[in-house]
Amino acid sequence: MDLVQLEIFKAVAEHGSISAAAQHIHRVPSNLTTRIKQLELDLGVDLFIREKSRLRLSPAGWSFLDYARRILDLVQEARATVAGEEPQGAFALGSLESTAAVRIPQLLAAYNQRYAKVELDLSTGPSGTMIDGVLSGRLAAAFVDGPVLHPALEGVPAFEEEMVLIAPLQHAPIQRAQAVNGESIYAFRANCSYRHHFESWFSRDGAVPGKIHEMESYHGMLACVSAGAGLALMPRSMLESMPGCSTVSVWPLTESMRYLRTWLVWRRGTVSQSLCMFVRLLEECGVVREER
Repeated sequence: MDLVQLEIFKAVAEHGSISAAAQHIHRVPSNLTTRIKQLELDLGVDLFIREKSRLRLSPAGWSFLDYARRILDLVQEARATVAGEEPQGAFALGSLESTAAVRIPQLLAAYNQRYAKVELDLSTGPSGTMIDGVLSGRLAAAFVDGPVLHPALEGVPAFEEEMVLIAPLQHAPIQRAQAVNGESIYAFRANCSYRHHFESWFSRDGAVPGKIHEMESYHGMLACVSAGAGLALMPRSMLESMPGCSTVSVWPLTESMRYLRTWLVWRRGTVSQSLCMFVRLLEECGVVREER
């Protein structure tokens, strides 16, 4: 097993076919086919399930892909370190939508200015989706609701968010979940940590939400609540950044559930030079902080 075989395997796994991978890494298809077969013989397992002209990763292939990515990333990092080069290449970062919109734009701009050779690619989504992206190797790191207790992940606390309940302007005061028992709510998909937090707020007070309407954006939630159609939960920083924030009433949660911490997480043992410099910039900007 050598680095060329790992690079070829990674290309085929990510593109799903020999021909597409060959075109991407500028090699002839027959060479890729031979190298993949040699790698499988060396490992003693089938890395792919052959389906006509397409290849699908086997269970062993999925496991091996994670190791191949980590090995290749470490090799690239070692080469750059020895050569004294600044960070470069692709850096896939994930983030909660609210964090991307309010907390990190200036940080990303500063990082781009300082490390111009890094190709920063930002994806947004719920915590569950971002964590899956980090675990699969699709993302180098991600800002998620923490703390994250997965044994394969590590990270640093970054931002503290005050979570607020928004309701129509003329809504009666909301001091506890029992006051809104059975009312409709707006939230992201089921793998959203903020949605879980909202549902926990209801259950801790012996209440249940009514119909849960799944939305794709905070702007959509705000519009629906403003129209008098239900309730929503969001970070105060996100609410205050949006036009129309004065068209709803705002209610804090109980003290024990009022604040949530956003963490930057990555797969344990896979700190690339690009990620290392990103964390360092967070520290310089006073973002990374101790948990209270």
